[in-house]
Amino acid sequence: MGFQYTEALVTLASVNFEILVNFYTELLDKKPSSLIPNVYAEFQLPGVRLGIFQPQKNHTSEFANSANSQISLCLEVNNLEQAIAHLTNLGYPPPGEITTASHGREIYAYDPDGNRLILHQK
Repeated sequence: MGFQYTEALVTLASVNFEILVNFYTELLDKKPSSLIPNVYAEFQLPGVRLGIFQPQKNHTSEFANSANSQISLCLEVNNLEQAIAHLTNLGYPPPGEITTASHGREIYAYDPDGNRLILHQK
């Protein structure tokens, strides 16, 4: 038998904490529901909480090369073209083209730390 858990959240570590928090504030068009400057920010999204944290100084090297990150933050959107335009206005245009997957149309984009965003529309 496994362990019991009460909640789950996705967290991103960033040595560029302020840049990443500002990016997600603009991308999601909402302020963090919880914020400890230069330490932790949390966004409440439908179905998940997204946390961003500044690694402690003795752990910085562990997180320094987050461009090789394996996380994909999937965001379902109502209008894919509008989401692409919003990312482009933020200075992070998706590098590829819209593709069609089994669950609908999607496009990959990346946050300032290189974490993959998958925007999809049913």
